[in-house]
Amino acid sequence: MQKIMPTLLAVLGILFVASLLLFTVDQRQYAMVFQFGEVERVIKQPGIQFKIPLLQNVRYFDSRVLTIDAEAPELFNTREKKNVLVDSYVKWRIVDVEQFYKSVGSENAAVARLKQTINDGLRAEFGQKTVADVISGKRDQVMETVRKRADADARKIGVEILDVRLKRVDFPDKISSSVYDRMQSERRTVASQLRSEGAAEAERIRAEAEKQRDVLLADAYNKAQQRKGEGDAKAAAIYAEAYGRSPEFYAFWRSMDAYKESFKNKNDVMVLDPNSEFFKYFKNPPAAGKGR
Repeated sequence: MQKIMPTLLAVLGILFVASLLLFTVDQRQYAMVFQFGEVERVIKQPGIQFKIPLLQNVRYFDSRVLTIDAEAPELFNTREKKNVLVDSYVKWRIVDVEQFYKSVGSENAAVARLKQTINDGLRAEFGQKTVADVISGKRDQVMETVRKRADADARKIGVEILDVRLKRVDFPDKISSSVYDRMQSERRTVASQLRSEGAAEAERIRAEAEKQRDVLLADAYNKAQQRKGEGDAKAAAIYAEAYGRSPEFYAFWRSMDAYKESFKNKNDVMVLDPNSEFFKYFKNPPAAGKGR
């Protein structure tokens, strides 16, 4: 036990001295070493570092990308003098630790200054843009312009502005209802106009279709009549040729057609002279054989 105690005291003494001499820098931090209240050096690389006990002390600063999120939407005026509620956030980080410390001293002070800078930039940009611009048309342009202006000011305190984003741009509740009513009225007007234009177009198409139908029917009728006339002419030519070849057979054939048409209905009554030419083949059947 007597041998262990001196060893233990020696180890504790070494650890105590090491705690006074050594300090660690995390990869998420910057370290600033002060001597007699003045900045002696800035450490940006992670690892174990040395300091002079009692003469030097160390202060740490965050090296990560940080976010400033608006606590509540801000009210801004557009070029048309309309109020809009804007909810935004900012991404920033410390790039010059010594300048940051000398300019603002702490993250809270830096956040307060950056909020004011971003707010002023947004107010200036919204005052030059219309509601349509900030909602959709030129939203990216607005954010980039504000970011550049804020970054130029932030560099003075050793800070870089990485991004400025608009999460939401909306009208106040009292204005929203009137805007939505006007939008609905405009949509109804446009819908009515489109319906009337559609009905007129439908009537035009229908009239054009009927006109084309009449033209097609008339053309088809003319072609049918032409074909019919050609058929009748061919039939007449065939009849004439048949008559020229055998007049008696032609007369017999025409008489058969006449008999068929005359006696088609049983209730038909005909009053004719039995000696008329019509009954020629009834009285003298052999005449048909001579015709052939």
